[in-house]
Amino acid sequence: MKKILILLLALALTACGAPATEQPVAAPVEPSATPVVVVQTVVVEATLAPTDVPPPTDVPPTVAPVVVTVVVAPTQPSAPTAAAVDTTTSGGPISLDNALGAGVFINMTMSGNVFTLRCFPRDITFNITANNPAITDALFYYRIVDLQGLYPSEWKNAGEMTGNGNGNFTLLFTGENVHPDVRLDKAWFDFQFIGLNKAGAVVDRSQKIEKLVTYSLDC
Repeated sequence: MKKILILLLALALTACGAPATEQPVAAPVEPSATPVVVVQTVVVEATLAPTDVPPPTDVPPTVAPVVVTVVVAPTQPSAPTAAAVDTTTSGGPISLDNALGAGVFINMTMSGNVFTLRCFPRDITFNITANNPAITDALFYYRIVDLQGLYPSEWKNAGEMTGNGNGNFTLLFTGENVHPDVRLDKAWFDFQFIGLNKAGAVVDRSQKIEKLVTYSLDC
């Protein structure tokens, strides 16, 4: 046993005294110009290609507006406009308000509301009925007034109206019956009816009827 320990100790001393063996040194790695490609795997979610059409989505339908036109019928006829009223001719006799007769004459009418000296129409026919039995005759008075009402003429007596004996009187008045001294072109023709008794005295008279008839020298 003792011999074995001495042998092991000698071997150990021999190993320690032997020179160390040099190990080769690796040469340093110089940088290379060749790029190093690193491959890395990345997981990307799939997307639609540019030419892919996206799936349709539910679009609420567009409802076209409904237009309702309401027509309301007038409850009463509208008043005639000035263009619808013929102021130069009449289809029949024009009735005058009995109030203009002042209780003396009623049923007063005239054949038109325009007459002229040298054009058409050239005359107007007046008809009246006496509302007083004492009236046996009637006179017709008139005057000419410019349309502005600035220069009224004096009243002129056109004479007696023609009676039928039953209280009815009529008179045909022409453009030539207007006195030359008071003739105006485009003027008002005002008039008045005067009732007389058998003695020729004035019983009563109508109101002065103004601005209902126009008188002109020409058309």
